[in-house]
Amino acid sequence: MKLSRRSLLAGTAAVAASAGPAAQAEAAPQGRGRPLRTGFERLAADGYAVLDGQRVGIVTNPTGVTCDVRHIVDVMHADRRVDLVAVFGPEHGFRGTAQAGGSEGRYDDPATGLPVYDTYLKSGQPLADVFTASGVDTVVFDIQDAGARFYTYIWTLYDCMEAAALAGKRFVVLDRPNPVTGREALGPVLHEEFATFVGRRPVAQAHGMTVAELARLFNGEFLSRPVRLETVLMTGWQRSDFYDASGLPWVPPSPNMPTPDTALVYSGTCMFEGTNLSEGRGTTRPFELLGAEGIDGRWADAANALGLPGVRFREAYFAPTFSKFQGRTAGGVQIHVHDRATYDPVRTGIALLVTAKRVWSGFAWRPDDWIDKLTGSTRVRTMIDAGADTDEVAGGWREELAAFRRTRRHYLLYR
Repeated sequence: MKLSRRSLLAGTAAVAASAGPAAQAEAAPQGRGRPLRTGFERLAADGYAVLDGQRVGIVTNPTGVTCDVRHIVDVMHADRRVDLVAVFGPEHGFRGTAQAGGSEGRYDDPATGLPVYDTYLKSGQPLADVFTASGVDTVVFDIQDAGARFYTYIWTLYDCMEAAALAGKRFVVLDRPNPVTGREALGPVLHEEFATFVGRRPVAQAHGMTVAELARLFNGEFLSRPVRLETVLMTGWQRSDFYDASGLPWVPPSPNMPTPDTALVYSGTCMFEGTNLSEGRGTTRPFELLGAEGIDGRWADAANALGLPGVRFREAYFAPTFSKFQGRTAGGVQIHVHDRATYDPVRTGIALLVTAKRVWSGFAWRPDDWIDKLTGSTRVRTMIDAGADTDEVAGGWREELAAFRRTRRHYLLYR
């Protein structure tokens, strides 16, 4: 991946584009002695200076909350220093009532009376037209991400940045933690010909970045035209921090992301969406429970025999209340991570795919080759079908991952 001249400029300018003098002064990472402050909390503490004189619209969902779990839309709407005129909802909706692949549509928010516009599956000029019709001058983004390329909120971010550039709007990103740390990028990198809403651009499967860092990456490398981007950074967050170190409340960013434990495994086990096995939707532990009718304890045995770092597998049986195998008993595994520091979710996901195919004769990929959209190319599917083991499959993305890591370094904002 070649580093563009635009990326070098963005790499030097983004910290200075934080909100106001107070935000600039605190842009350097703070030590663990300080409590974490989100981008929104710093924006509010600075008197919303970056939004002064602007008609503001915000892209958010239930995760857009303060440390005392007030929704930021309610907080901003009640503050005379902010002219909040519109809300934009992503997949699952502003209030989070829709399941995967759904949204809430256009409505007026009962609590504030603000118009809520639907961004889901809108991009380019149609989304730019939504921003224009809303009458906003500045679009603000504040949504908790889960750290995986195929989690769609980062592509809502991308699409909204692209549309804001087309519509001539400013774009402000309020940063929040990557819940599974920002230590390193992992897994295959998307090939452009497999671009969909679960991956628009060449990003690693577990990107290891915050949304503000991703916004800088998008603006420097991928947008057809750069947007007027400003980022309001966190303080008190370090790249090695898991979500529980933040002291922030966890609000499920989507119906099947109930806990930070889900996010920890998600970048690997979401690949089971591309198979005929259940990925645990319809259970209380989605993406931690995997299985299908006809699978028994041999799968857990085979997975444990690999000695994967940081994780063990328990033979498990479950009956999903919806989605695959609804109301029927599936057998499989539950993932138990015992050492987060050594656990590699993507490599573990590949190992589970390899062993599932070997021990269960009923294993099949989804007929639409959804696995290729999730992993970003045909390589994972074809290598596993050819009998490759976990190390061979993971070795296939080594060079492209190294290239992404080199590019990624220019956009990181925290130590």
